[in-house]
Amino acid sequence: MPVQLKHLDRTIENMAEQQRRAAATPKNIEDIESQTDIRARVVGTVISMEDESVTIDDGTGSVEVFVQEEEMEDIEENQRIRVLGRILPTPESFEMQAEAVHELDDEEAELYDRVKKIVNTSE
Repeated sequence: MPVQLKHLDRTIENMAEQQRRAAATPKNIEDIESQTDIRARVVGTVISMEDESVTIDDGTGSVEVFVQEEEMEDIEENQRIRVLGRILPTPESFEMQAEAVHELDDEEAELYDRVKKIVNTSE
């Protein structure tokens, strides 16, 4: 293989590596650093709804989450949801752009709370 093609192959591989999506790290809302966190995974209760967004509260803080229209149809106030999304810094704080929204039923929410309690006490 000519040297130029090998160089091109390595360049393409490097570009692909750089474009891989950052992990959606599980976070409490109060622990999200808008200047360094790119993506996060949060669980909270919907406390308000607008046309294109919901505000969720996880007990440590709240955040406005922008949601796709088709996903908004399945969300209700006082519902527990898990959001995976991009952190959008604002001058005062941050917002999130949801990439995935998952409704937690009562059993899933209880299991999540139990696991979180175990993890937090073992740290």
